[in-house]
Amino acid sequence: MQGIRASDLVVGYEGKSVLKDVNFWVRPGQILTLIGPNGSGKSTLLKSITRQLKTIAGQVYLAEGTMDAYTDAALAKQMAMVTTERISPELMTCRDVVATGRYPYTGRFGVLGKEDEEKVQKALESLHALEVADRLFAKVSDGQRQRVMLARAICQEPKILILDEPTSYLDMHYKLEILQSIRNMVKEENLAVVMSLHELDLAQKVSDLVACVDGETIAKIGRPEEIFCGDTIACLYGVSAQAYDVVSGSMFLQKAKGEPKVFVIGGGGSGIAAYYTLQRDQIPFAAGILSEGDVEYKAAKALASALVTTPAFYPIEIRQMAQARKWIDDCDYCICTLDAFGPLNQANKELLSYAKEQGKWIREGEKPWQK
Repeated sequence: MQGIRASDLVVGYEGKSVLKDVNFWVRPGQILTLIGPNGSGKSTLLKSITRQLKTIAGQVYLAEGTMDAYTDAALAKQMAMVTTERISPELMTCRDVVATGRYPYTGRFGVLGKEDEEKVQKALESLHALEVADRLFAKVSDGQRQRVMLARAICQEPKILILDEPTSYLDMHYKLEILQSIRNMVKEENLAVVMSLHELDLAQKVSDLVACVDGETIAKIGRPEEIFCGDTIACLYGVSAQAYDVVSGSMFLQKAKGEPKVFVIGGGGSGIAAYYTLQRDQIPFAAGILSEGDVEYKAAKALASALVTTPAFYPIEIRQMAQARKWIDDCDYCICTLDAFGPLNQANKELLSYAKEQGKWIREGEKPWQK
């Protein structure tokens, strides 16, 4: 057997379980990502896998048997971990920090040979960290530190990589760069990776397997397309089905309460900014006429108090036109976010004309409700 496997694992503190009946198998070349609410036990599980915490029951299996059979030195050659804890080594350069990944191989005095130096250089290159190699570790940015710590882990030449929230504290650029580096390393080094992530959209994109940690056990494990569908994510995080779109990874705040005051004519993504503006101003609104296959349909469904729709690839019918006109009559204002109307969208062009006739049309960006 290769990779890492947990069998009937129970983890926790001082004999009190946090998670129980944990079972998974991550093979070389795979990334398993743990997702779940804060405090659900993700970090506890990772610390138990790496022997920072003593397991209560069950076993963790590596390539040559149970993890308990490994000495610390032998385990360090099999597994490396990168955590969110910020280390502050005194007067160590980034190269020095990466070089500590070679200590399992250097003997008692930690003297690096030529081959070790070459591996340090290669690890720095692979994580694009050469530019900071000779700078003090304490003086570089969070994103650069994270790259250095990953380089240190790779320099350790593990077969298994454990990552606890590797994108924490990072901006978008570094998040994408770090996750792409991890994905590349998995392929090039044939690593088995177990990591935790809070960013569900990124977990959906980078993972081979996703495990839902619910505070008691791993409630569900499977490929991203099996996890990010239906109401799995909404149930895991205790939010409404409308609060999270499993397709785009978008999250939505609660819709404004009350009867709609504004009718939004949108489509093709043009209306999304208007939906967010109205939601921020706590102005309830209606929207339409939207195809249920439209890119902005999920946002409208989550944020609009009323929605006029047509099934995907179906034409707009008289019934839907009448419904939309009724909402325009009932609302105080109408906003149109479309710049042009195609041959299949003439019904919405007619709605705009109707709103103007009724004196309801306002330009996008105007906020008469604030006067």
